[in-house]
Amino acid sequence: MQFQSDVLNSEVVRPKCIETTALGAAYLAGLATGYWKSKDDIRKNWGIDKRFQPSMPEDKRKASVDGWKKAVRTAIFWAEN
Repeated sequence: MQFQSDVLNSEVVRPKCIETTALGAAYLAGLATGYWKSKDDIRKNWGIDKRFQPSMPEDKRKASVDGWKKAVRTAIFWAEN
């Protein structure tokens, strides 16, 4: 998560429950059956585990992103040829 924050140059928030796909399906089922009365009831269950702040120097961030773009271009070239 720290690397994502650094590369995106943006704060990344990790929730306490990281199984969001399964949890989202359960919340939708609970809304449909009336177990949860509203989306606000569900929001009360959400909590933050950790916040990640960007800390990578700009020159290193640019080099990392440029390297990733090169790797993607190489993979596309390899797949097409």
